[in-house]
Amino acid sequence: MLHKTRGIVFKTTDYSESSVVVQIFTEKFGLQSYIINGARKPKAKISRNMLQPLSLVDMVVYHKTTGNIQRIAELKNSPLLQTIPYDVIKSCLAMFLNEVLYKAIKQQTADENSFDFIFNAIEWLDNATSGLANFHLVFLIQLTRYLGFYPHGNYAENTNYFDMKDGVFSPYKPDSVSYLSPPHTSNFYNLLTSGFGHIEEIKLSNDERRYLINKLLEYYAMHIEGFGNIRSHEVLEEVLG
Repeated sequence: MLHKTRGIVFKTTDYSESSVVVQIFTEKFGLQSYIINGARKPKAKISRNMLQPLSLVDMVVYHKTTGNIQRIAELKNSPLLQTIPYDVIKSCLAMFLNEVLYKAIKQQTADENSFDFIFNAIEWLDNATSGLANFHLVFLIQLTRYLGFYPHGNYAENTNYFDMKDGVFSPYKPDSVSYLSPPHTSNFYNLLTSGFGHIEEIKLSNDERRYLINKLLEYYAMHIEGFGNIRSHEVLEEVLG
């Protein structure tokens, strides 16, 4: 049976001489694997270039509830990304976010709220002209809302620690080593409450940004089984300076 769905490309792997297997986070079916025959041929109807990481696509797909590998009848880039593939900073941000998403998103069922958030965030990044240095921090914090470990409580003078194990702001220094303390807690809370609309108003030093991204990745690893290490943020840090 044919279905129409939007999708976000996560990973494309060469398969056989001319085909690929692509993992796409779809609006209707969650994360799915699709085989595309002939995608590496010069005149392919669906070419490998259309399947770059975080590409946004409209698809008509065959879907079987019992199948591990699905098939695509039609695919087009929609909207076609205008700046992410050609801007060094944006492409490095996309590479980093793609690695995180590939390790964090596992469900093979519809999750329209998380899909909409990721889809809209990629569109925002493609259209953005400022605020790029903090984009990945805000994205990671906001994504936790859909992954089930969004921070609880509020930062204040009497709750100026963030307990990463329990995901709460606390008046006490946690017993574990996994926590944020002042002044990092304040910066974390500003990122938490800003959203993309006020992202450029947050002023962080490069050292503080590096510290917070490492803590956020530690937070993800604590709450997602098998998350492991992320390497692409080191390249991103070099590009951001």
